[in-house]
Amino acid sequence: MIDGPYFVLTVLGVLGTGLVAGVFCGFSTFVMRGLAALPPAQGVAAMRAINVAAVTPPFMAVFLGSAVLCAVIAVVTFVLWPEEGTVELLVGSVLYLFGSFGVTMVANVPRNDALAKLEPGTSEAAAYWPAYVREWTMWNHVRTVASAGAALAYVLALT
Repeated sequence: MIDGPYFVLTVLGVLGTGLVAGVFCGFSTFVMRGLAALPPAQGVAAMRAINVAAVTPPFMAVFLGSAVLCAVIAVVTFVLWPEEGTVELLVGSVLYLFGSFGVTMVANVPRNDALAKLEPGTSEAAAYWPAYVREWTMWNHVRTVASAGAALAYVLALT
């Protein structure tokens, strides 16, 4: 079984990736549905406000902190190559770093940036909104599953 500081890193990995999975799951299951039900101008305005609020220290500490932690876990795993949990630790790190953090950077953030350039009441915003909701939510599902999978992999490494 994993012990000592390595155990603490892994438990923190479970907590961080699990918290992020929960946030993403909330967006996938009800926040985006609620926003999509609004008239486009209101949905665009609300999502733009959410995107600004998301980059504040509390969420970013968990989101970015988990990415750093997953990278540390991966490096430590490669260096120490423990007798147990190696595969689970590496799988957890890869899932979060690529499936959550990576997808955020290449799929969700560019959509958020495009939305931020549009004024909520314009025809351009109204035309973009349905595609934004559909595509952003699809990629958010990927982030949700990847983050939850990372948490599960880390839990399995502890057993």
